[in-house]
This record gives sequence, C-alpha cells and structure tokens, in this order.
Amino acid sequence: MKRILLIVGGGIAAYKACELVRLIRKAGHSVTCVVTAGGQHFVTPMTLAALSENQVYTTLWDLKDEAEMGHIQLSRAADLVVVAPATADLLAKMAAGIADDLATTLLLATDKPVLAAPAMNVRMWQHAATQRNVATLRGDGVTVLEPDEGPMACGEFGPGRLPEPEAILRAIEAALAPSSGRLKGKHILVTAGPTHEPIDPVRYIANRSSGKQGFAIAGALAELGARVTLVAGPVALPTPEGVERVDVETAREMAAAVD
Repeated sequence: MKRILLIVGGGIAAYKACELVRLIRKAGHSVTCVVTAGGQHFVTPMTLAALSENQVYTTLWDLKDEAEMGHIQLSRAADLVVVAPATADLLAKMAAGIADDLATTLLLATDKPVLAAPAMNVRMWQHAATQRNVATLRGDGVTVLEPDEGPMACGEFGPGRLPEPEAILRAIEAALAPSSGRLKGKHILVTAGPTHEPIDPVRYIANRSSGKQGFAIAGALAELGARVTLVAGPVALPTPEGVERVDVETAREMAAAVD
C-alpha cells in the first residue's frame, strides 16, 4: 500500500477529486487530502474525509497541526504528491516556488515525487506563461499530465479539461512503479507518424505510418521516469500520460521541431 497526498485546487474540475479518491482507495492505496481555499468552493472537506477515511487539511494556520510542524510531516509522509486539479495559479506558484498557503508550502517542502493534472480554460492552458511554467516544472522533475480536449464548463472547446480520474490513476500507478525512476533525469526525443507534403491547396503526398509504435515507445519511456518530447505527424492518437507533444505536418516542420 502506498500513501498518496492529494492536493485539490480551486476549479470546477475539483468535483472529480471525489472519484479519484475512491479509485485510489480501490487500488489499495491510502489517500490524504489537502484542499485549497478555492477548492473548498467546489468540494467540501467533509466529503473528501468521508471518502478517504482520513483527516482533510485546509489551512497552514492550524495551531495543533503546526505545533507539530504538520506541513513538513504531511509532505514527507507521502510516497507521491498529486495535484488534481492543478489550476493555472497553482502551476505558476509551483514553478516560482511560492509558498503562501498549506498546499504550496507542502509542494515546496516535499522531497517526494510530484504529479500534476492540469485543468483550466483552453486560453489559459495555451497562454505562453502557463506553457513556460509547465516546461519549468517538467525540467524540475515534476510529472505534468497533458489535459484532455473537449467542451468546457465555460462553453469553450479545446485542451484544458482535467484528465479523467481513471487516466490520473494510471499515471499514479506508473509513478509508483518500482521501475519508474530508471530513466529519471533523462530527456528523450521521439518522432512518430507520417508527414503530409502539399502538392496544391487540396492534395498532398503522404505515407501510411500510423504513429502507434512511436506513441507506445514515448509512453513507455515516460513510465520509466524520462522526460519525453514527442514530435508527432498528423495522426489522431491520444497523447500518452506524462509526454510533451509537438504536432507537425510536413517533413520540414518535423526536422525543425527535432532540431
């Protein structure tokens, strides 16, 4: 049994944390929850306490807990720290090393692996500042999952949805696997899929590459702890968990991305 510290950020996707807690426990692990002030607007500490059967922590200013250096103990007692949903604000604070509440203080104080599952508006996810923060975190060894693509609560469509709890659980199991650290500290580049070479505005020359092998290799490398960048031609395949994906169309674009 592994011990998971789950930090629930403030966003509508916080309701999925309840199902994630249930799945983590069903998989045989224990889970302790920390809920940010924003997260408490979407899911109550009582709900998470009932599902986890553990105390839920909400503030850095609890006299009893902090008399015992509670934030240090929480950050060190876990085998894995999971942030879900990881809002744009939380990602920014993590990247900058800001510690202004219990959640961010725990993240700065922990010496354990950290996995973040982003959830935010598509424009926020695609903003240069967020992409910079994600790149910084990945460079620091944090596993940042790719958000799902689809309709959002705000009415827009695109990447930014919290990955489904089942997908987050698979990423948790991969992070906890004994072999997951064998390639930690390595940055591996993988190319996959075909390229499309335009003849005119309508037609192009291509090949029948599906990209499946390259995507499988990228996913396996990420599970072994590597930071993986996947340069992908035009294929309709989901991005493996923990993999940074760059989409290209032509061979020239692929060469430029690889360089």
